[in-house]
Amino acid sequence: MTFPIGAGVSLAELAEDPHPALGRLRGAEPVSWLPALHGWLVTRFDLAKRVMTDAATFTVDDPRFSTKRVVGPSMLSTDGAEHARHREPFVPPFRPAPVRERFTALVDAEVARLVERMDPAGAELRSEFAGPLAVAVVADALGLDGFDEPAEAAEATAVLSWYAAIVDSVSEVTAGAAPTAAGAAAVAELAATVSRPRPGSLLADAAGGLTEPEVVSNAAVLMFGGIDTTEGMITNLVLHLLSRKETLDAVRADPTLLANAIEESIRLEPAAAVLDRYATRDVSLGGATIARGDLVTVSIAGANRDPAVFADPDTFDVHRPNARASLAFAKGPHFCIGARLARMETDIAVRALLELPGLRLTRPAAPRGLVFRKPAALHVAWD
Repeated sequence: MTFPIGAGVSLAELAEDPHPALGRLRGAEPVSWLPALHGWLVTRFDLAKRVMTDAATFTVDDPRFSTKRVVGPSMLSTDGAEHARHREPFVPPFRPAPVRERFTALVDAEVARLVERMDPAGAELRSEFAGPLAVAVVADALGLDGFDEPAEAAEATAVLSWYAAIVDSVSEVTAGAAPTAAGAAAVAELAATVSRPRPGSLLADAAGGLTEPEVVSNAAVLMFGGIDTTEGMITNLVLHLLSRKETLDAVRADPTLLANAIEESIRLEPAAAVLDRYATRDVSLGGATIARGDLVTVSIAGANRDPAVFADPDTFDVHRPNARASLAFAKGPHFCIGARLARMETDIAVRALLELPGLRLTRPAAPRGLVFRKPAALHVAWD
């Protein structure tokens, strides 16, 4: 079987504006071999969900897995009992009640502080607001030493630089290159911080059942995942709203619409666009014959625009009744551990931004990225 559409798709196309190509693939080659990825790309919703929920057939537990190559084995790169051993120590703070009780006041205070520091005449929301907010919350959740109070500018800059280097290294591996030296250096710096957890913190508790390298690798996964997800959710949602005056006016007139706007935004442009699995056996999927050991990449971005599930899928519809059905936080055993916290942060942050009078974009912006998609910068001003 040949895959002519997949053969013509480039990494640059997937990183810059993937949606036209993903639409063509979904319609004609929902499971397609992409030479650019050296693997299969799954773009149809039902097939994507099957891959994510069938860990026995499609596993992350492979030495080629991109995140494992960058940070080492973690909850993100193990399955079965080993996955549970890595994940369980980190679950308690991300359950519904702790998220509400522990983080609401922190997020409220940090949002107010960051808004106060920005210049109404011109601010860049990703580096001055969304990124530092995510750093403060993730650092508090993990109990990183030196982050007892909201992160100061130098601390936030350091953590953001580690996270950016790790994300870049993961993206390079996904694109077929080697892990970067900068990514390795960032993991080493994070390890030095993680080795000094606050007594009674999540990291200190996790050390009771995990080795120090395992604590570091899981902290790295939670840190770059938590920062990237929240930063991407906030910046992408603000971009979607400020680019659509009627929708912006509707949300301002009826703030209850914001919750669905968040879901619609992560459906239309998920912060994490793809995830990788490896076939544990020969398997047929969507008419394609996948061999044992093959890379199977799920396009969350493609699945989230499947017209069989979402009517008029390329439209940002704040009233969409099933927006929450998207795969933005994945499905199955690797469902995002911090989904509740990311949603709460985004809700509080964007509500505060929408209260700024005359909030507007001052430069064009668009999401970019092969794996993690968000604008490189989001410049705004208000009255």
